[in-house]
Amino acid sequence: MDLRKLKTLIDLVSESNVSELEITEAEGKVRIVKGGPATVQAGHMPMQMQMPMQANVGAAPAPALAPAAAPAAAAPEVPKGHVVKSPMVGTFYRASAPGAKSFVEVGSQIKEGDTVCIIEAMKILNEIEADKAGTITEILCENGQAVEYGQPLFVIE
Repeated sequence: MDLRKLKTLIDLVSESNVSELEITEAEGKVRIVKGGPATVQAGHMPMQMQMPMQANVGAAPAPALAPAAAPAAAAPEVPKGHVVKSPMVGTFYRASAPGAKSFVEVGSQIKEGDTVCIIEAMKILNEIEADKAGTITEILCENGQAVEYGQPLFVIE
């Protein structure tokens, strides 16, 4: 996120009655909260910066940026079996439409080339196909969840 845009957002929060503001853009996520340490998280590379704020006399404490998510304490467990990974960044959907039957469930028998999910990227729905035949043993993402490139989606045995 552009530093000028960030400064403008901080100024807006400090001059208003808003105590918290969260903005998500392609470059990352910014959360501004009045009265805490400042952190900016952009993409995969978190960057921390302390920004001195000018506060009016009698005004609320200066706003600060808080981290969007705490880093994982332990490394994730490696699933057993063949892992179907996301080929792109986007939003994961288990079905072709809201309320429609999911493409696959745990226990579903699939063939190579069967559609297992959809990933929406830039308003385009991309069907993701199984790259191996077998049985779905795990579904590793929630419907509507944002996924990253290479993120595990399913486990096939």
